[in-house]
Amino acid sequence: MLTGGKVGLRARHKDDIPVLRTELYDDVVNGSRADGRPWRPITPGQEDSRLAVDDKEQSHVPFSVVELDGGALVGTATLWSIDNHNRSAHIGLGLLPSARGKGYGTDVVAVLCHYGFVVRGMQRLQIETLSDNAAMLRSAERNGFVREGVLRSSAWVLGEFLDEVLLGLLVRDWKPDSKPDLKPDLKG
Repeated sequence: MLTGGKVGLRARHKDDIPVLRTELYDDVVNGSRADGRPWRPITPGQEDSRLAVDDKEQSHVPFSVVELDGGALVGTATLWSIDNHNRSAHIGLGLLPSARGKGYGTDVVAVLCHYGFVVRGMQRLQIETLSDNAAMLRSAERNGFVREGVLRSSAWVLGEFLDEVLLGLLVRDWKPDSKPDLKPDLKG
């Protein structure tokens, strides 16, 4: 497990999936804002491609986010679109509604930066988020991400086009506050 000050990033467990699906993706508004694809319901008992883990897929690394104090599941985090040739990747996260506003997002971004830069050897990490997602913008900027541009009217969300903000961080500009602890995930 990778740990920050408040959260740990560990392998996705099978029993995480129903909680993440119910609290993050079954909500039409949240699901529509979090995914670039149109929202659609997933039949109970069917595999949800947004949450399923394919350990053979090398360009996408999903994590479950847990509180360090107690181990409760609080969300999901991902290093995605990993490009080993150009040494770049994108990061994303989703926190359960009950976990928002507690500083977890900033900590998750910090741990993902450590994973991307130190463990994976990336040169650049990138975030795209809706321009009205103040929490994600704040979490990114607190970790040193720089706004590089605005993709005007690039996201169709619930009947309207919204702007997306593009943020980037280069390894040479990364200033980690502290190094996350690296602990083996013996459960999975």
